[in-house]
Amino acid sequence: MAVPTYDKFIDPVLRFLATRPDGAPAREVHQAAAEALGLSDADRQELLPSGAQPIYKNRAGWAHDRLKRSGLSSSPCRSFWRLTDEGHAFLQKHAGQLSPKEAEQIAIGRINVRLHPPPGGESLASPTLAQAPATQSAVASPDDCLGEAIAELRRSVAAELLDSLASVSPSFFETIVLDLLHRMGYGANRADLQRVGGSGDGGIDGVISLDKLGLEKVYVQAKRWQSTVGRPEVQDLLRCVGRSTREQGSLHHDLELHLPGY
Repeated sequence: MAVPTYDKFIDPVLRFLATRPDGAPAREVHQAAAEALGLSDADRQELLPSGAQPIYKNRAGWAHDRLKRSGLSSSPCRSFWRLTDEGHAFLQKHAGQLSPKEAEQIAIGRINVRLHPPPGGESLASPTLAQAPATQSAVASPDDCLGEAIAELRRSVAAELLDSLASVSPSFFETIVLDLLHRMGYGANRADLQRVGGSGDGGIDGVISLDKLGLEKVYVQAKRWQSTVGRPEVQDLLRCVGRSTREQGSLHHDLELHLPGY
């Protein structure tokens, strides 16, 4: 199952903290909420797009943030959560599980309430609730929104990059492919990757030396392909590799003969 939106964590966080009058470490609340929501081990392994934190812990944290803004909970010290008197009173009036509407109201009704008002300013929990947005994205946490925005930017950049690659010259495209392979770990340094192909030659476009002596090589053919590469294309490449290695052997022999004359 997918990890629920953070509004679904509000009720289990409330219920667990109610069993710990003196408060509890955030990590214990995270685990209790995950168990209450029936999250599997795989669900608990899912990370934010940034990779900085498991999603379920992040959403439990935002649920507690909204409880604090509602005046129902507090953080007396770092990573330690505890219900306020208002929180205990709230649960006495809501003995059963919160309805989706009630959880949503806590989740988005006090988003604009400041947790640290200036001296003499508003209390932490404003009595006036904001109108809850009707869209499903209203209960997406700020990290979720940021992650989706970053993903959309990456998709847009990827589409623009593909369009650009479709219009560059064949030689420049081959160079880009070799640069990408180097960034992926092929070759000890960029000098180990050489572009040897020409426009429309149908042969080998690049050679990568995997060892210092150049005995182990990877042959590269770079093409702007629009469909799945099949067996015929692979067989053509293997024939090109065989022909290239034979020609390369003759070339090495010629170099050995003519090198003293340079």
